Amino acid sequence: MAHRTITVLPGDGVGPEVTEQALEVLLTVADLYRHDFTVHRRLAGLAAIAEEGVAISDETFDLCAGSDAILFGAIGSLPAEQRKNATVRPEQALFRLRKDFQFFANLRPIRPSRSLYHASPLKPEYLDGTDLIFVRELSAGLYYGHLDAAIPGKPSEIRRTERGEEAVDTLLYTEQEIERVVRAAFDIAAARRGKITSVDKANVLSSSILWRRIVDRIAPDYPGVEYEHILVDAAAMFLLRDPARFDVVVTENLFGDILTDEAAMLTGSIGMIPSASLGVRRTEAGVFGLYEPIHGSAPDIEGQDRANPIGAVLSAAMLLRHSLGLPEEAAAVEAAVEEVLADGFRTVDISEDGAKLVGTRELGKRIATAVRRP
Repeated sequence: MAHRTITVLPGDGVGPEVTEQALEVLLTVADLYRHDFTVHRRLAGLAAIAEEGVAISDETFDLCAGSDAILFGAIGSLPAEQRKNATVRPEQALFRLRKDFQFFANLRPIRPSRSLYHASPLKPEYLDGTDLIFVRELSAGLYYGHLDAAIPGKPSEIRRTERGEEAVDTLLYTEQEIERVVRAAFDIAAARRGKITSVDKANVLSSSILWRRIVDRIAPDYPGVEYEHILVDAAAMFLLRDPARFDVVVTENLFGDILTDEAAMLTGSIGMIPSASLGVRRTEAGVFGLYEPIHGSAPDIEGQDRANPIGAVLSAAMLLRHSLGLPEEAAAVEAAVEEVLADGFRTVDISEDGAKLVGTRELGKRIATAVRRP
């Protein structure tokens, strides 16, 4: 029996809806496998600002720090007219968690289900054999360029000059920041099919020249792993033309953000993609991490029981595997998702003619019911 603690931060928009389904799956796993999961539910984002005056409170942060893992939903955003002068913004919660817990590697697996080939804009023959994972650097780059900013992740500094308004962002990477995420990616590749694709823009950016230099230096430490460099624009093309050529893709923060949203279309919907943000701290059985679907808060469908919970459920499977040290249980959750999809159940974003259209809660319930011990 495993005794583990999970802090749940549902967030905003559809975040609470999909997170609740993921949590139900985790509790089903605990029951089936006789584990003891202690769960703390806390506010973050807009919900926390409304109730507590901050995007994430110190009390909530301390609960996260004392947990084995964090299950996260989605963060909302302030209306444009409120953002300009806001001193408290919902995304501060996520930036604080990433920065203070040193979550530097964001893992995003892309594995299209055969049951959903119809939902992708690509022809089925382009999808066959696709099984890749992005390792996105998460703690530096353009999103953290203002080192002296009071708020991590501060938007562009926009100022008025004699030429009109101008904006400045800073793309900064250190040797250490690049090396730790590249080594994490090589470690993952060594346990998979042994191939690394490093994505950069070394024909233009100094940060990418440094990135490429460090990859070349590290590669000899992994003689069993084949590696290549690809420019980000070429990588975007190959993701659509030949996605099966990739195994592990490692890249910097901004490129990883964009490319994984593109890659989501291989699965048919951004609602299908899970993620794990991992850092330097070890847990009793794995690595302390934050787990969340990559989609946003989707306020346009909030409360309508239409959101796809699969990304959140598969994030819970990653939580089981990476932070709780329960790979068999993680595989059981992933198998349950495939079973429900094979049975034809769909939310509206992945639906097709003849599908069994269900809502967020119904799909989550069916996945939880399908989880079985071998």
